[in-house]
Amino acid sequence: MVDAARARKLADRIQQIVAEMLERRIKDPRLGFVTVTDTRITADLREATVFYTVFGSDAERADSAAALESAKGVIRSEVGKQTGVRHTPTLTFKHDPLPDSARQLDELLAAAKERDAEVAKRAEGASYAGEADPYKKPELDEDEDAPSDRAGYSAT
Repeated sequence: MVDAARARKLADRIQQIVAEMLERRIKDPRLGFVTVTDTRITADLREATVFYTVFGSDAERADSAAALESAKGVIRSEVGKQTGVRHTPTLTFKHDPLPDSARQLDELLAAAKERDAEVAKRAEGASYAGEADPYKKPELDEDEDAPSDRAGYSAT
């Protein structure tokens, strides 16, 4: 087991190396517009999971996943060269569902905002079903201006 700070530094470095490799050295035509979003590494530095997103359709995602799997060995050897660790971690590529979830959440918030606007539009000309101020207030004594409670005691 290593220090968590060292593992995080190594994960960040792996993320940079993988992103550079995808941008410059991997020339697979199946590889779409891939963005490396995060990298996590186990505490023993043996396995690294690289999270990525792909801009495009589900078919383009599948093609990019296949291209990443085929380039895994080249990327791993470059990670080993540039990091200098004794045992180069095994790389696993996983599609990051976070942007899809965020997009779905934005759509739900927009729909809720539309419904709120519709309710506000209906309520524009509406009036109260009862009194405008539904809260009970203490009764005022006729001879005093101070409020009193129900037992007849003065509140002052």
